Amino acid sequence: MSAITVNQDLSLLNLISSASLPVQLIMVVLLLTSFLSWWFIFRKMFVIRYTIKQSDEFEDIFWRGADLHTLYQRAANARYSSGSMERIFEAGYREFAKHAPGTDVSTVMDGTRRAMRATYQREMDKLELHLSFLATAGSVSPYIGLLGTVWGIMNSFRSLSNMTQATIAHVAPGIAEALIATAMGLFAAIPAVIAYNRYASDIDQLATRYESFMEELSNVLQRRVAE
Repeated sequence: MSAITVNQDLSLLNLISSASLPVQLIMVVLLLTSFLSWWFIFRKMFVIRYTIKQSDEFEDIFWRGADLHTLYQRAANARYSSGSMERIFEAGYREFAKHAPGTDVSTVMDGTRRAMRATYQREMDKLELHLSFLATAGSVSPYIGLLGTVWGIMNSFRSLSNMTQATIAHVAPGIAEALIATAMGLFAAIPAVIAYNRYASDIDQLATRYESFMEELSNVLQRRVAE
């Protein structure tokens, strides 16, 4: 049973500190989940923005007709600071340049596409990192909070068995502290769901851009082999 009495302060901090141990543990889990969610939300926001900016810049240079070998050298020299699209280009062009003149066109292009596809998958894995945590936090946190609420309400009603006359004033503090767990669950879940949906959409758009770029680059390189 909660230690709160009818005459006690019903401030938020007092309700939390007076909650039963299981409810407090659930609140701690929700606080940690919320903290990690916001950390990944801001981190992912900067990563996606930076990736989009790099892709825009590289595509602009590529379609202005820059020499492919010069672009490849630039990408190879800046491997750790280049963007995802630039690394996909580097992987494809490196594989393309390995084949000697006169090699069958289909052999050259198959190897080039496989190299780009492998790099593309690695880049997508990086972009999708921690998205699963946001999805899990968004779907599970309300239920964890609800568990804390149910536990707290059960304790409140159990305490009524020791009273000859029960009023709403006797159970209100216990119910209030229990409902805090639900509020914390929603606080952890709502930003995570919004961020997950937004970032998943942004990543899908980037994936479409990368796939289109790989097809366009394949066409450019295939024409070069055929010359």
